Amino acid sequence: MRDAILLLGFYTVQRLSELFVSRRNERLLIARGAVESGREQYPFMIALHVAWFASLWWLAWDRQPDWRIAAVALALQPVRFWTMLALGERWTTRIYTVPGEGPVQTGPYRFLRHPNYWVVVLEIALIPMAFGLYLYAAIFSVLNAAFLLWRVRVEDRALAAAAASPALANTGQGR
Repeated sequence: MRDAILLLGFYTVQRLSELFVSRRNERLLIARGAVESGREQYPFMIALHVAWFASLWWLAWDRQPDWRIAAVALALQPVRFWTMLALGERWTTRIYTVPGEGPVQTGPYRFLRHPNYWVVVLEIALIPMAFGLYLYAAIFSVLNAAFLLWRVRVEDRALAAAAASPALANTGQGR
């Protein structure tokens, strides 16, 4: 039970702290003239992730995790942090783009499109599997895949439009 609480607690604290980083970055981006795209997606993403976490806590808090599978999930953390570092203030949980700025091409983005989404895809599968919840992992993986198909299309369009737009002078434009 203690191991389950430690593992689930780690991911819960991590995701909550990421929301604070995201909010800070959103304010910085808006001050630079960033535009949000796909706003209608955000409630679905929040609902999916809250349902995933809440159900996982409900089903797994008292189970002993298989640390071999958990270790694979935990080994993804450097990629998550590398992605966040590569994006800097552009890392948010929402889709914000700054006119005149194209997609990031550094860090893990040199090798893979949307590396953070790949980390999330793997975590959504691996963490429940670490608790023996294979059907749970499959169900949420399918739901997440459907959501990401929608999100990646919107994000790619927003990034292409931003790259094609003239850059805003730093005039304090934005909301």
